[in-house]
Amino acid sequence: MATREDILILGLTAGVLGSLTGGLMLGLGLGLVSQGAHIGWLLVLPAGPVAGLLGYVLARRLVKQQPPM
Repeated sequence: MATREDILILGLTAGVLGSLTGGLMLGLGLGLVSQGAHIGWLLVLPAGPVAGLLGYVLARRLVKQQPPM
């Protein structure tokens, strides 16, 4: 079973990685869109789900690390 420390580290890591990745995609995409390059929408639209997906992948990895009982 995951300890409190594992869950705390998972939350902090997922939050930081999600914010950096999602924010970078959002910033670059909006920069492109504001300059008239509509290809930027391909970065803006999936920014939120990609950030959440990183947290999901980290949580799955934590569960796999735990020894079976």
